[in-house]
Amino acid sequence: MDRFTALQVFSETVKRGSISAAAEHLNLSRAMASRYITLMEEWTGSRLLHRTTRRLSLTVAGEQALLLCQEILTLTDGLAAMGPGLESTPRGKLKITSNSIFAEHCLTGLIIDFLTIYPEIQVDLQIADRTVDLAEEGIDLAIRVSGSLAPNLYARNLGNCSSVLCASRAYLDEHGTPGSLSDLKKHNCLTYTYFGQSVWRFHKDNNVVSLPVTGSISTNEAAILLKSTRMGAGISILPLFAIEHELLTGELVALLTEFELDKLAVSAVYLSQKKIPQAQRELIDYLVRNLRLP
Repeated sequence: MDRFTALQVFSETVKRGSISAAAEHLNLSRAMASRYITLMEEWTGSRLLHRTTRRLSLTVAGEQALLLCQEILTLTDGLAAMGPGLESTPRGKLKITSNSIFAEHCLTGLIIDFLTIYPEIQVDLQIADRTVDLAEEGIDLAIRVSGSLAPNLYARNLGNCSSVLCASRAYLDEHGTPGSLSDLKKHNCLTYTYFGQSVWRFHKDNNVVSLPVTGSISTNEAAILLKSTRMGAGISILPLFAIEHELLTGELVALLTEFELDKLAVSAVYLSQKKIPQAQRELIDYLVRNLRLP
């Protein structure tokens, strides 16, 4: 069996927290990945991992082996970067996660275009509005729309997301149009778990107003918030990229436009800078070049 592959399997198992996740990332069966771990332990003459039904952890020998393993893999990456002839065609499977509304309106089309350029790359796009643990779920790349990122992650900025306070024309015809921030207290405000929730922040002339709001619907799914707003359920804050068409047609109306709302960074987030597969590097660079946010 290939000792270099054994190094990769061992490193990915530690990084991703399970043999199954490492096997999926490397396009191996779980049984084959387990054999490579056994090979590593036979090769070093030591037990490298504590295995339980719930988690894996490194032994003392495993910690030492991991450091050497990472050095070897880093050197190999350096050789691959010396010239395009060593790795000229990006290939492999990328597991990506994004929230639903961004994936629908911005990301999916870009991925399809990217895959026409690089046909030997496959993408597994996992949709989740919650913050996914990249290591635990074997994610190569997360596209996050957020005000802050965990300090243990690496990120490339893809742009900034503007948001709009809005409601449907039908809702405003029935309930009236708010003319001031205080008027929002009289309205049904639909809230989103990951943006403001029950306190909305408004900016004007270097001042910030934090306004508590209430309403009949709160959700952790942005697509549900958009649909509820379009159906006339109330007033909400939605990303501009998702409602450009509705604003142009008048189906949704922007409100209190003299105020600005918090902008969120759109980032490509990953676990490590030292060992980024070529396919992942190419996708990140493609998104940096081609993502256009209103």
